[in-house]
Amino acid sequence: MNARVNINTQQKGSSPSMETSFRPTPLRKPLQLVVTQGQVQIHTSSFRGSFSIVLSEALRSAGLGSKVLISQFLRGGVNQGPNGAINLCGRLEWIRPAIETCLPEQLSEGNLPLKRKYEEKAIKELWGFCKSRLIEKKLDKIVLDEIGMAISLGFIEENDLISMINNRPSSTDIILTGPSIPPKVMEMADQITELRCN
Repeated sequence: MNARVNINTQQKGSSPSMETSFRPTPLRKPLQLVVTQGQVQIHTSSFRGSFSIVLSEALRSAGLGSKVLISQFLRGGVNQGPNGAINLCGRLEWIRPAIETCLPEQLSEGNLPLKRKYEEKAIKELWGFCKSRLIEKKLDKIVLDEIGMAISLGFIEENDLISMINNRPSSTDIILTGPSIPPKVMEMADQITELRCN
């Protein structure tokens, strides 16, 4: 639309050939909002210790208005469970399983079957809560702390985690932390951060 328009106007005291020119402004396209694309991030190490970095990122996101869920699968000791979540910044929900202690990297032979079933039930309850919160499509970010160890200890199925990642809302970030992240899950990551101990 670069057409030039000539307007002839005749005013009192002006010559009839006075010419006024203007260019109309081109029409602008309406703004196109870009849909946010969530990422799969992995913070891993050969030892337990990557959570503090992720916690600060989660707090920052919640402080900026994002809805965040942190789930620590093997960190008991406060008997929380899904119904006892701690809320921080009004937008960050933090849960742990309803078990008495933190679980070690390997379960000993002395781990009684009854105790094992109790721990498994509490961790699966937490896992079910995480999946249902994702289905609700109200989360911007979810942190699954020590999820790899929960898989290697037999509490959560690897394929169930893969299915969760594939079927999450496209705008939701998933952050996985801890050692023992399965190779197939590592292949799905958009970003991998590995902590090393010298």
